[in-house]
Amino acid sequence: MERRRTFSSEFKLEAVKLVIERGVAVTQAARDLDVHENVLRKWVRELLEAPQEAFPDNGKQRTQDAEIARLRKEVAKLKMERDILKKAAADVSPKSGHF
Repeated sequence: MERRRTFSSEFKLEAVKLVIERGVAVTQAARDLDVHENVLRKWVRELLEAPQEAFPDNGKQRTQDAEIARLRKEVAKLKMERDILKKAAADVSPKSGHF
């Protein structure tokens, strides 16, 4: 099984500059750089949509990704709290004889 290749943010930036600043066609630039054409198109789109957040280095997340991770953690915590409260409510219900 082939391992997914990773590219540095510098490589991605230079690849996008080939297309945007030098006017090289995406298909030609992708062929020259040995990357899939769709990957290069995605890099161009990322840079044009959010230049400040495009191509974070390893270990750094985009603001949106960090927010999603935080919200997932919070949802997990809230589900756990809900389950604890459900169990506690079941333990004190009139059927359990604790009233």
